[in-house]
Amino acid sequence: MAASHDYSAACCSIPPIVAKGYQPHGKYETIGGLKTYVTGSETATTGILLIYDIFGFASQTLQGADILATSDKHHEYKVFIPDFLLGEYAQKEWFADDEGKKVHLPNWLKSHGPPTAIKQMPDTLNSLNKSYNKIDKWGCIGFCWGGKVATLTSKEGTTWKAAAQAHPAMLNPDDATSVVVPFLSIASKDESAEDHAKFAENLKVEKRVETFDDQIHGFMTARADLEAERSREEYERGYKMLLEFFAAYL
Repeated sequence: MAASHDYSAACCSIPPIVAKGYQPHGKYETIGGLKTYVTGSETATTGILLIYDIFGFASQTLQGADILATSDKHHEYKVFIPDFLLGEYAQKEWFADDEGKKVHLPNWLKSHGPPTAIKQMPDTLNSLNKSYNKIDKWGCIGFCWGGKVATLTSKEGTTWKAAAQAHPAMLNPDDATSVVVPFLSIASKDESAEDHAKFAENLKVEKRVETFDDQIHGFMTARADLEAERSREEYERGYKMLLEFFAAYL
């Protein structure tokens, strides 16, 4: 689906994607009681809160945060990944068989669903603003269940100036009706095309909506197969899209 208006491409230069053994550029800090990955320029006045997927601090996710923080030469971002799940992540092994998908994952989600992050968001933002008081505007990107969090915190009174979701879990078209800031939604082949189209239709804000038809759920975070050329290309394209979006609205 086309964007609602023309986008000015960010002047970005994404570094070569590292398939294995990625060494993060940022550091971990304790902010508001949460372990938080922090990356980006010390002089940045724009912050991006990145909500990881259910697998936590995966190397592909940290690499994505570093891309956002360092690749746009005309826009400086400080990127933060709070550990809303407190180290209690889902296990990839659960997706290897039906028992894991039907038993372990649902049981885990009962106490680790999107409300886990939503409840912590006000205190987290308050602590971030105290620790990094140079930042005067915020964007948000959520992956998987983090996409639900990004959407539900983009309603009236939100801190975000712009928000995005990628391969969102628990996608509900009705959630889009409450979004009040420019919004980017990126789907994979595994999300419902019908629900994603309805979600886009219900967005009454500046928007961009894209589907990566040959990519799996999680292709921009923990499930990204960066050793496969096509997956690596689409991972890079997804982050370029995020950079272009945030350059336009943050």
